[in-house]
Amino acid sequence: MCHPCVKFSNFAPIFGYSMGKVMRLLNIFAFSGLSCLIVSCGQKQERLVTPYGSVLDSVAVTEDFDLTDIQTNGELIMATVSGPETYYDYHGRQLGTQYLICQHFADSLGVRLRVDVCRDSTELLAKLDSGEVDLVAWPTPGRIDAAVSKPELAEELKAWFHPALVAAAKKEEQELLTVRKVRRRIFSPMLDRKGGIISHYDQLFMTYSRDIRWDWRLMAAQCYQESTFDPKAVSFAGAKGLMQIMPGTADHLGVPRSQLYDPETNIAAAAKLIKELNGAFSDIRDGYERTNFILASYNGGSHHIRDAMALARRDGKDAHRWADVSAYVLKLAQPRFYNDPIVKYGYMRGSETVDYVAKIRQRHAGYQGIKSPHIGFHPSQPRKSDRRKNKYDITKPE
Repeated sequence: MCHPCVKFSNFAPIFGYSMGKVMRLLNIFAFSGLSCLIVSCGQKQERLVTPYGSVLDSVAVTEDFDLTDIQTNGELIMATVSGPETYYDYHGRQLGTQYLICQHFADSLGVRLRVDVCRDSTELLAKLDSGEVDLVAWPTPGRIDAAVSKPELAEELKAWFHPALVAAAKKEEQELLTVRKVRRRIFSPMLDRKGGIISHYDQLFMTYSRDIRWDWRLMAAQCYQESTFDPKAVSFAGAKGLMQIMPGTADHLGVPRSQLYDPETNIAAAAKLIKELNGAFSDIRDGYERTNFILASYNGGSHHIRDAMALARRDGKDAHRWADVSAYVLKLAQPRFYNDPIVKYGYMRGSETVDYVAKIRQRHAGYQGIKSPHIGFHPSQPRKSDRRKNKYDITKPE
């Protein structure tokens, strides 16, 4: 019989393990789908019931958890700190030179990579020594250490790694961050100014902007910035459709991933996300300012924006004013700021987010002269552009 009420701390004196190693062992059992763990207080052995029904008696527990065990478990744990050279989240995609190197090493072992982000080098060293992690990726590119207790892993890493991997990882990351990161067709930012048509999807913007109390033209401006009105646009991180909805975000919103290329589904999902962000920033009373923070969070993540707000507040700035906070969004790319104890989510490529808000606001200002779409226009039947006089020539991306 299993006893789920037993505290984790009770296992430490039985096995003679550190708590970090106990937690790692328990995680292994959970991942493998083991249905029950029975521990005898007088023994250092355990009885495992596998998901296949066979029983393995007298399995000795040792403090060695090396390469073979990692491959059996299917997971390599890397500890690092947040930073442009180590690890950061960019539009739902994990990047950083050290991260990419470790990811390729994990691929070579046939296991997945899990990242444990620490506050500083002291914490990194402690986790490495305790056996809680397998590798530590230091802020210096190419400096990756395996735990001393894992000599087989250390030998495998030494044989696999070569200096050229650093340059290759940097090149890979740079290619992902270039303008090629979104595959899309480029459409004109205005389909028919005289006819009052911004895009084929104006009616959808009108419909779904009502619930979030946005000007539909602002939503159209955001859509152009996201996808240039291409419903088939897809980013390197997997964001899809007109409003570039991430698959994980779709799951959270209850939207089938298979429908993300459908214009109405995609715009409806974006409106739902914007509504959530509006609630998350309800402490910002001014509507115009709150919208700036919503746009910034849509692009860069609300946690990073909250970090920037905390820094601004600490320095006596107005944390509810985008002009003040945007300066700190930019500063989150500097070690002095993203390593500050007040910052919870580390490094951020803030320049893109600040530019994102500015461009949408600028485009919205240009769209505000548009009163209504062309009479008889239906979004499900996009009109073909009249190219006889190059009236709707495709423009270059910004």
